Amino acid sequence: MISVQRLVRWLYNEFGIASVYRTGPDTWLVILARTCRMFAFGAISLIFALFMSSLDFSDVRIGLFMTMTLAGDVVLSLLVALVADRLGRRRILFAGGLLMVLSGAAFNVFENYWILLFAAVVGVVSATGGDFGPFRSVEESTLSHLTTLRTRSDVLSWYVTTSSLGSAVGTEIAGRLVGVLRGLKGQTATGAYHSMFWVYIVMGTMTMVLTLLMSDRCEATEAVPTGAKATEPLLGAERQVGASDDGRDDSRDVQASPVGVRPETASQGSLRARPLLRRLWGASRLAQISPESRSVVYQLWTLLTIDSLADGMVSYTLTNYYLARKFRLSESYLGDIMSTSYLLMSISTVFAGPLARRLGLVNTMVFTHIPSSAAVLLFPIPRSVGLTIALLFIRTGLNNMDQAPRAAFIAAVVRPEERTAVMGITGMLRTLASAIGPSLTGFLAGTDRFWIAFVVAGALRIGYDIGLFCLFVGLKLDADESTDDRVASPRRSEEEVGN
Repeated sequence: MISVQRLVRWLYNEFGIASVYRTGPDTWLVILARTCRMFAFGAISLIFALFMSSLDFSDVRIGLFMTMTLAGDVVLSLLVALVADRLGRRRILFAGGLLMVLSGAAFNVFENYWILLFAAVVGVVSATGGDFGPFRSVEESTLSHLTTLRTRSDVLSWYVTTSSLGSAVGTEIAGRLVGVLRGLKGQTATGAYHSMFWVYIVMGTMTMVLTLLMSDRCEATEAVPTGAKATEPLLGAERQVGASDDGRDDSRDVQASPVGVRPETASQGSLRARPLLRRLWGASRLAQISPESRSVVYQLWTLLTIDSLADGMVSYTLTNYYLARKFRLSESYLGDIMSTSYLLMSISTVFAGPLARRLGLVNTMVFTHIPSSAAVLLFPIPRSVGLTIALLFIRTGLNNMDQAPRAAFIAAVVRPEERTAVMGITGMLRTLASAIGPSLTGFLAGTDRFWIAFVVAGALRIGYDIGLFCLFVGLKLDADESTDDRVASPRRSEEEVGN
C-alpha cells in the first residue's frame, strides 16, 4: 500500500500535475478556456474544406480563403499585442470568446463566399485547425506570469495536452454528428456542415464565462529590469538636446542648415522631430524588448516563420481534404482517424515536461519534432490507407511535444516585462507565415500536384529543426525566478535549467 502511494506521489510530481495544482484556479481557468476553443477548432477542422467544397468553391478559392483568414489573424494579433497588457488580458480573452460566437453564427446561416470570408477575417475562425489566432499568445503570457521557471514547463505542457485532448474529442464528435445529420431525411451534406458551427457558438460562450471567473492575478504587472541595461524608451529617459554623453555642449557639431532655412528654424524642427520619433518607437512593441533579448528572438522568429509556413501548407484541415480526395474517406472515418491522432498528441505532450527537465528545452523541441517532420515529408508516398494513417499518427503524435518547451524557452530568454510583446509578435509572425501556405497548397491541389505540398513542408520543417539545434543548443537561460517578483537571476546553461 505504501509503495502504491509512493508511485502515485511520484507520478503526481513527475508529470507536472503538482505544478498545475500549486499555481491556482486562474491557471486552471486559462487551460480550460483554451481546451474549449480547441474543441471547436478540432470539430470544424474536420469539415471546413469539405464544407467549402460542398458550396462549389474551387480548390484555389479554398486556399485563398484560408490565406485571407490567417491574414485577418495577423492584423488581429497586431492589435491585441499593442493593447493586451494595457487594456487587460481578461478583456481580450473575453472578446475572443465573443468573436467566436459571432463567427459561428455567420457560418451557421450564410453561404456567400464574401460574407463568410468577412466573418472569418474579422472574427475568430480556425480554417486550418491550428491555434494561430492572437489569444494564444495572451494565454501563454498569462501562464508565464502565473508560474516560475521551475513550474512553467509543466504547466505549459498541460496547457498543450488538454487542448490536444479537446481537439480529439471535438473531431470525434464532429465526425459522428455529421454522419448522423447526413442520415436524416431531407438533410444535405451542406446543411449538416452548417449545423456544426453551433459548436463554435457554445464553446465561445463557455470561453466568455470562464474568462469572467478569472482574478486580477492574470493581469500584467509593471516590472523594473534588474541587473541589466534597459533601453532608453523603457527607462522613459530623454537626452537633453545640445548635450553629449560626457556633459559637453555639442551645439558646435550641428551641421549647417540648408540654404534658405534659418539655423534656429532647423533646430526647432529637429527638436520637434526627435520627441516624435522617440514616442513612435516607444509605442512599438519592439521598443519594449531589450537589445540582449532581440539578438535571440530575431533568430528564433526567422526559424519559426519557416516552420509556420510549412504548417500552413499542410494544416490538419488540408490534410483531411487530401485524405478524403485520395482515398474517398467518409466524415465519420476521418473523424475517427483525426480523433485518434489528437489523442496520441495529448498523450505525448504529457511527457514534454519530464523530457524538458532531463534533456533541456531545445533538445526536447528538436528530438521530438524531427520524426514528425520526416513523417510529413514521406506522407504522400504510401498508396495504402494503413501506411498513410501510420505516418499521420507519427506526425500528430509527436508534433506538439515542442510547444510547451518552446513557450518556456521564449519566456526564459526574455525579461518578464517583455513576454507579452515577444509572444504577441511571435504569434503574429507565425500566423503571417502560415497565411501563405494554404494558397500555395490550393494552387498545387488545383493542378493535381497536392502531394508536392507535403514534400516541401517536410523539408522546411527539417530545416527548422536543424537550425534550432545549431543556434540555440548551448544558449544560457535565466536559471531561477522568484515566485513573488519574477526577478531574473544569474544565468546558467539551458541543459542545466532543464534538470
